[in-house]
Amino acid sequence: MMNRMLQRTLTVIERLGNLLPQPITIFLLLIGVLVATSTVLQLLGVTVINPGTGEETEIQSLLSGEGVNFITSSLVSNFTGFAPLGVVLVMMLGIGLAERVGLLTALIKKLMMSAPVWLIPYAVFFTGNFAVVGTDSAFLIVPPLAGIIYYSLGKHPVAGVITGFVGVASGYATGVVITANEPLLAGITNEAMGVIGLEGTVSAISNYYFMVAGVFLCTLIGGTITRKLTEPRLGEFTGEVDESTEPVTKEETAALKATGIVGLVYVAVIAVGVFIPNSFLLNEEGGLIPSPLLNGIVVYLLVLFALLGLTYGYKMGKISGMKDIAAYMGEAIGSMRNFIVLVFFISQFTALFAWSGIGLWVSVNGTEFLEAMNFTGIGLIIGFILMTSMLNLIITSGSGQWAIFAPIFIPMFIQLGYDPAFAQMAYRVGDSSTSMITPLSPYILITLEFVRKYQKDAGLGSLISYTLPYSICLLVGMTTLIIIFYLFGIPVGPDGGVFLD
Repeated sequence: MMNRMLQRTLTVIERLGNLLPQPITIFLLLIGVLVATSTVLQLLGVTVINPGTGEETEIQSLLSGEGVNFITSSLVSNFTGFAPLGVVLVMMLGIGLAERVGLLTALIKKLMMSAPVWLIPYAVFFTGNFAVVGTDSAFLIVPPLAGIIYYSLGKHPVAGVITGFVGVASGYATGVVITANEPLLAGITNEAMGVIGLEGTVSAISNYYFMVAGVFLCTLIGGTITRKLTEPRLGEFTGEVDESTEPVTKEETAALKATGIVGLVYVAVIAVGVFIPNSFLLNEEGGLIPSPLLNGIVVYLLVLFALLGLTYGYKMGKISGMKDIAAYMGEAIGSMRNFIVLVFFISQFTALFAWSGIGLWVSVNGTEFLEAMNFTGIGLIIGFILMTSMLNLIITSGSGQWAIFAPIFIPMFIQLGYDPAFAQMAYRVGDSSTSMITPLSPYILITLEFVRKYQKDAGLGSLISYTLPYSICLLVGMTTLIIIFYLFGIPVGPDGGVFLD
């Protein structure tokens, strides 16, 4: 009965999702709606009081002379000045180098193969979470490797594939390492703050405290589900497959050790610099929040990943000069081409939304409605997370969905007294929890092929029936965690609180 209901639910989700156009088309349609709406609202003489300045603001039509001039004169600057674009590309120069020389793959194998047998589910989940530093390539590396490792240990390999997959999916909200995802979302959040005339204050580390707490909670949840539910359900693997994974070689181990030493020295130098009186890394009062260090965190991370990639690459003989370095970095930027195209349309939508005044009008009226309904506390947070998690089943691009939500909800949360970093974290909880069960994700289809290596008759419903318990438990667990942060006023990051001062 439950399986039949699951199949029907998946069918409905898949049909609804198939009705949606590609993300670029969605933003083009949104821009069209924005143009029409702004024209109608201007003709009606709609105005709104800007809560930041107290001034009355009129809705401006994008079809007016001023609107057309804004569209044509700012199109290029909207794109090139869109904060997430430059930040993510800069990060990818370092991360991409580390990934292309094989550092991340070797480290992933080392992490998963070094754990005691009883810890393997937790190690696989944690490694998948960590591997998100290599962006979406983690979905292609961790699940199949985990399957092979499980098989070599005499365990059912499908359990390894599933655990690796859900571990990666959860890594878009939690983790111990800052990835390209953090500055991307922070940039979109900061752009959204401009809707009410505020300067962006969210950085790549604004969610870091929650991320670290979350990864240990999620690893405990995910590993336990694998041990207590997934592995017993799958039982003993009786099939035969002709595959194995080579252990990390002596050369790779030596290169990893050298890379680790370089990384520790770099972090130690930064740490020492923080404690030096009058350090250039600190602000004028000698504090860390805000400070030049946090303001330049993306650059410091770029240098870290570049040093790690260079060290490993030289030790493994994969880098012999600048030509190799440039080639690896070029490949990394090339892998971001789809992201760059999507950002072009996101940046236009964000700029037009703010210029027209519709974003301000929606957020002010939405805030007043929530206050009138007294829907401003825990219920609001849970409702926002659940809405995000449900829509994520259909709109699978995390950054694309946030680009739509942020200009509306960030101003609303700010007016209700919440720190934008907290609102961003609430979004990430909902987004990451259901990305592992949506049939519209390309990576769930790829993971299905990994599963079919060991279970030939597995279908999409089978895979989602495996991942659904993780999705539900992770959603409940992370929602509970963010409520704890809310109730006790625990900052979600070094420069990100729960409430505005």
